Formats: sequence, structure tokens, C-alpha cells
Amino acid sequence: MASSSFIQSALPSSSRSCKYDVFLSFRGEDTRKTFVDHLYSSLKQSLLSIYKDDETLLQGESIRPSLFKAIEESRIAIIIFSKHYADSSWCLDELAHIMKCKEERALIVMPIFYDVDPSDVRKQKGDFEIAFAQQEAQNKNKAQVWRNALVDASNLAGWEPKHIANGHESVIIKEIVETIVHRLSPINSEANEDLVGMTTRIQYLKSQLEIGSDGVRMVGIWGVGGGGKTTLASSLYIGISCYFEGHHIIENVREETSKHGLKKLQENILSAFSKTDMKVHSIVQGKNMIKSMLCRTKVLLLLDDVDELSQLEALAGSHSWFGSGSRILITTRDAHLLRTHKVDEVCHVRLLSDDEAIQLFNKHAYNKKEPVEDYETLSLRVVSYADGLPLALKVLGSFLFDKDKKGWMSTLDRLKDIPETEIVEKLKISYDGLKVVEKELFLDIACFFRKWEKDEAMEILEASDFHPEIGIEVLRQKALISIVDGRLDMHDLVQQMGHYIVRVKHPNKHSRIWKSEDIYNMCLGDATITENDKIEAIEYHLREHNYDPERTLQVCKKVSNLKKLRYLNVSMTPLEYVEGLTFLSNELRYIDCCGYPLRRPFHTSFQPMKLVVLKLHTNFQKEVWKGSSTTFESS
Repeated sequence: MASSSFIQSALPSSSRSCKYDVFLSFRGEDTRKTFVDHLYSSLKQSLLSIYKDDETLLQGESIRPSLFKAIEESRIAIIIFSKHYADSSWCLDELAHIMKCKEERALIVMPIFYDVDPSDVRKQKGDFEIAFAQQEAQNKNKAQVWRNALVDASNLAGWEPKHIANGHESVIIKEIVETIVHRLSPINSEANEDLVGMTTRIQYLKSQLEIGSDGVRMVGIWGVGGGGKTTLASSLYIGISCYFEGHHIIENVREETSKHGLKKLQENILSAFSKTDMKVHSIVQGKNMIKSMLCRTKVLLLLDDVDELSQLEALAGSHSWFGSGSRILITTRDAHLLRTHKVDEVCHVRLLSDDEAIQLFNKHAYNKKEPVEDYETLSLRVVSYADGLPLALKVLGSFLFDKDKKGWMSTLDRLKDIPETEIVEKLKISYDGLKVVEKELFLDIACFFRKWEKDEAMEILEASDFHPEIGIEVLRQKALISIVDGRLDMHDLVQQMGHYIVRVKHPNKHSRIWKSEDIYNMCLGDATITENDKIEAIEYHLREHNYDPERTLQVCKKVSNLKKLRYLNVSMTPLEYVEGLTFLSNELRYIDCCGYPLRRPFHTSFQPMKLVVLKLHTNFQKEVWKGSSTTFESS
């Protein structure tokens, strides 16, 4: 068996746990107070962890072991070759260890040839010749190791400042820092567990930004709650921030606006880019200040979880606010908001495929030390339940990590009726942002009309005065429903969220009845249902509820007592209608009764002033009443 130390050393630098992002190797007297000082400052401004010997070593600390350890704990080593680099045996030892770590630990090595020619380093000529000859004479046992290291390092791709941008160091340093940040970017790391299944999505989003082109570009990222929008956007942001003169993230715009107001968020943007504490006295002033400050600067701005147009108008009002080359990323659950703001591209976040979902779930759920019995079978059930939603996979995976088989089985059974609170509350944010009529429309679709032909459902929804033409479009734009092959559809967990709102969140205010359990409880006289004056829609069909004449009769009698009922869709026998369905609510707008006796009149107290559609089905013909007209169709 391989030792753990060998396994660790064989890991690429991107996979190892590293203390430093960058190790700087240089000859102090040549570059410490000039080029290296400027490079170090720029790297620190990019929030990287840098090892620079005069900054990091503690007084009295043994230099050689600590330097070698720092090299081993770094992801990238930058070697600044200068005229007197080879004068120092210390620098040469450092170089040899760096090249050793390159081979054994996959350390990334980048050389910079500062006022020296790479061929002089490679062949130990010019300024390197005399100095190296002296070192060789004094350290014959190390000379060949040093020589090999010089040759190998000088053959690597690097920079020659005197040949770039006419020697302007600020331009060269900017390019070096951008390259380093890009190499360290999680976009290029397969080890980032949050990016399971996301790499191709990030690359697609990056292509939509058209980095490197002139002009300002706004890109919106839209999708269902918990679908990975923030993970995608923030990972992309980290990976490309090095290309901009300034960059900033405002997280949870929706929540932060509610807590602190838009002026505070404007102050955050201004303070971040100016690196000073800025104050805003009005939203209008904040808009002008942002535009004035950033209109000539190439910036990257990420606005996460935007839910109102006023937020975009206050924080990123238009393309003209930002300098050429700037990029604005916006995440939201509302596609309409993005289009209204005239963003350049609206990108819909695809949910995970089955293979991607299994991979992400395993990251969180698989207990290597104590694997659960039948893990593969049980995990596939959870993955099927999550239906590609990253949030659900992470939450359930983490919850099930330390559970035994009984715990897994119990959880799966519970999820059928009671969804995980963290998942529901995340999804429910979109529902909470709807108008009252849109909420009612969504709940009707979730409870009754998923998988229905859109045109067929529209008739019923129109009858309920829900204005479904515009309402359904709003629900689509907020990623709550979709239309697939002409049928209304939604994600399984979004539908479960709707059911949760109706049945669990408001148990004493059931507004819709469609499940066998609730039908049965209604017949038994469950107070939470039978005494509820909020019931407004019922769907009951014999074939779906195991026909029981007595129970069906009870359903009819209970329906007769519901004064707020607006939607009734039932199928029973003629006898049950005659004996049970005596009174009906005057609030009814849509009635569809299958098996109804054609000559059976409604009670005289039934005054259907709001009724829009009446469908009475018999074995031979169907009577359809709309408004004041009556037609007959064969059935």
C-alpha cells in the first residue's frame, strides 16, 4: 500500500491543500525594492496568498527548511532571474528545489527574465557565466543539479519585461498577475466540488460575456431557485476578475435591499471601487456617482439574486454607466426583469443530468468510513426525487451522510408528503414575490392542472377570473412553470412546494382538495377541513379514489356545505348526485360533473350568477352551458 505522504506528494498543486498561492524566488539586491515589490503589491491586491521571504519569515526562524517548506506548500512558483541571481548559492538551492517540486508535486513554475537573456541563463553565459563559475568552484557537488535546474527553468514559457510593452513594468506586471489569477481560477480546477457538472455551463456563460471585446455587456443568469445560478456566477466572476481594472460582488441583492435599502448597496459599490468610505444621500445621487466614477473604467460587477427592476436601475442603470470592456453579471429568478432592463443576453441555467446529479449527491452523501447498506439503490431514489436540482442534492446528501439504512428509508417515506424545509423555503421565494392572483393561479396549476393541455386548462382558469394568459407568462418567466409539448408542467419539487403551501403551511385553511387522504378526512368530518370556509376548489373522481358508495355520498353532502367553492370537477354515479348533491355554492364559476343525471335539476337556492362553464356528462350526451348559451355535444 502506498504511504499517505506519497499519495499527497503525487497530487497536482490544484488538488493539494496549499498554504500559499504564489512563491516568489528572486535576488534581493537586484529587484527587492523595484520589480518584485511592485509585483508583490499587485498580487496582494488580487487577494492572493504570497510567500516573499522578507515578508513572511519570523525573526530567528531557520531559513532553509522554512523556504523549502513554503515552496512545497505553494501552487505556483515565480522565478525572477536577474543579473546577480547566480551570485547566490541560496537562490540556486531554491531554484533546484522548485524544479524538483515541479516534477514531483506538479508545482506550476513561471520564469521572468529581468534584464537577462533566457539563453544566458540556459547556457550560463553573459552575466551568469562568471557568477556561476564561482559557485561551481565552491560547490562542485551541487553544480550539476544547479545547471540542470537553470536549463529546465529557462526552457519554460515566461516573460522578458524589456521586450514587452517597451519595457513598461506596470503593463507587464498586470499581464503576469492576470495569468497567475487565471491559472489559479476554480474554472480550471477539477477539484472544486461546488462545480460538479458546472464546468461546461461556466464556459458557455464566459463565451456570452465576450471578454476582450470593446463595449459594455450585461448578461443575465436566470432559473429556478436552488438551480445553481449563484454558484455559476460567482465561480465565473472569480475566474475572470483578473481581466478588469476593478471588480465587485453584491450578494443577496433582494435580501440586502429589504434590510438596508438601495442607498447602502450604492455605497458598497462606490466604496469598493474607490477604496474609500463613500456616503450616498439619495438614490438619484447614488446613480450619478456610480456613473461618474465608473464610466471610464473597465469593471466587472456581479449583482446576485435581483428581484426588482428598481434594483437594477439603482445599481447598474444602463450600459453608459460603465467604461468600455466592462461586464455586468446579474442572477435572478425573473427572466422578464432581465429583458425589461435590456440586458444583452439572458442565459437559462440547465438543471443537472442524471449522471451529474449522482456525482454531486455522492460528494455529500457517501460515507466512505461507514457506507450505508444498499447505498446505490437508495441514492438513485433520492436523485430521482431531486430531479436535477443542485440545492436538493446538497441538502439531502448532507442530511443523509451519517444515517443508516432505516434512516434513509424513513427520510424517503417522509419526503413523499413533507418536503425538506430548507429546499421549500428556497423555492418559495419565487412564489412569495407573486401578486395575489398569480399565487392563486400557480396553486391551481400545482394542485390540479400539471400535465394538462394548456388550452384545456385555460378554460377553467379563465372561468376563475385568474387572467391566465398573462399570469402563465409571469409564472414561466419566474421559472415556476414551463410549457412542454403544449402542456403545463413544472419541476417536481416546485409542485411539491405548491402542495406544501396548501396542505401543510396552512393546515386550517385548506383552499384546495384533491388528494385521497384529504377527501377521506373530509368524509370523516376532520375539523381542519369540514369547518374550513376557505375551500374553493375540489377535484374528485371515482376511478382515482377506490370507489366507495358511502364515501362518495359523503363527498356530495360535504360539497353541498362549502360556500366559497368556485371550482368543482367530480365524477360519480347518478344516484349519488340525486341523494347527495343538494345545494351548491353561488360562488361556483366552473362545474364539471361526470355521470350526472341529465334531468336532475339543481336546488332552487342555487343562483349561479358567477358561473362561466357548466359541463354535465351522461352516458349519452354532454350538456355544456357557457354564460347564457347552451349547446349539446355527443359524448
